[in-house]
Amino acid sequence: MSAIWAVVPAAGSGSRMAGDVRKQYLSLHGRSILDWSVAALLDCRRIRGCMVALPAADLASSRSGALADARVAVCAGGDTRAASVAAGLAALPAAADDWVLVHDAARPCLPRADLDALLARVERGGVGGLLARPVTDTLKQGSADAHVLATVDRRDLWQAQTPQMFRLGELRDALDAALDSGAEITDEASAMELAGFPVVLVSGSVANLKVTYPADLALAAFWLEQSGVAAQAPGLQETI
Repeated sequence: MSAIWAVVPAAGSGSRMAGDVRKQYLSLHGRSILDWSVAALLDCRRIRGCMVALPAADLASSRSGALADARVAVCAGGDTRAASVAAGLAALPAAADDWVLVHDAARPCLPRADLDALLARVERGGVGGLLARPVTDTLKQGSADAHVLATVDRRDLWQAQTPQMFRLGELRDALDAALDSGAEITDEASAMELAGFPVVLVSGSVANLKVTYPADLALAAFWLEQSGVAAQAPGLQETI
């Protein structure tokens, strides 16, 4: 059975949070968002190691919580998500046919059941995949001046989440090709799609939200409370 690894791109600035602290380091129930996100992966003992791609200036900072775990290592990330993921993949001591999970640094509420479902589905089918949610809201296509141009059929649309799980070698080659071509890559699945690989959708939970705007912090706090893990938090401060 192929080994399973993880990469967490955490070098972004989180500009939409409009704060002085990088989004991934904001405190949530006494721990950083990044700490929660990495801890959710480490809860699965099958994950052999996790590479966290940080801003280069933060590599020498002391770490605690999930980032102090023996399975976690850090590397310098890049200017874009794709570049940070590529750096994380290159730093992993993994084989090309090993599986790798790429998880957003700002998804602190990943349910263990969702992670298990993704692992089971991808390993059973041998095809890479990602957690995702069917779109439920009515979608509107808008103009540059904020007028409705059309209502978009949502029946076959899904909202991508993470983790996204692929063979390390295939993902590495797909990302390299996409970056070389100048294609805009917003997640790993899009690089795999461009390279012609099949990608399976695995239904995930609404709890697995991505913290993007200030209001999302309250929602993340709520889901951590609902899951019961917030009560187990050891009162750690930011990991960086």
